Amino acid sequence: MSELAFLQVRDLCVSYGLSQVLFDVSLAAPRHGAVAVLGRNGAGKSTLLKTIVGELAPRSGSIALNLQDITRLPTERRIHTGLGYVPQEHSVFNRLSVRENLEVGALTNRDRSAIDQVLAWFPKLGRRLDQPAGTLSGGERKMLAIGRAISSSPKLLLLDEPTEGVWVGVVEEIAECLRDLVKDIAVVIVEQHLELALGVADYAYVLDRGRVALEGRSAVVRKDPRLLQFLAP
Repeated sequence: MSELAFLQVRDLCVSYGLSQVLFDVSLAAPRHGAVAVLGRNGAGKSTLLKTIVGELAPRSGSIALNLQDITRLPTERRIHTGLGYVPQEHSVFNRLSVRENLEVGALTNRDRSAIDQVLAWFPKLGRRLDQPAGTLSGGERKMLAIGRAISSSPKLLLLDEPTEGVWVGVVEEIAECLRDLVKDIAVVIVEQHLELALGVADYAYVLDRGRVALEGRSAVVRKDPRLLQFLAP
């Protein structure tokens, strides 16, 4: 997969000050489909996504999107190359309405039908278009955050814990959306919900203390006895 990958991360090393968090991490994602990034809290999963989107600068290594080196590009340039990102927290504009959040997401996208698709996946949002985002439930905010990113019609979507803190019904709605989405774009998903992550993704990487400790096809990783060891608190 790496030779034909849409996203190619090679030998990434990242630090916060003097503390190194990622050690020679390599990852690839296909043009269509999803890869999961798993690991216990503090393993470096969010750091990896923040580096791919440009919030953090790597000490060494490279990041390529569609064969274009984006390692040193600012975040806004990366977004214009087709990168979408849903962070773990602070992912919606609370004072803006649901409609305005989606419109902000679509600012760089001439195809406004993307918003219609979001509302088809998440009909709850369609019933709350004029409601301030800050008054939504936690699950609805997660839907809106994902929807806002999708509204830009990204070619690669990075998702950091998209189902954290939401009830099971919302988890299934998000999973259904992602199963459709990965037919058309690349998705990298960091997720504690193991069944969702391995159900949506064809390939998985497991981080342990900032290194790739295990990787492979999702069906193989799921059965690997080391998986629970690397996920245990």
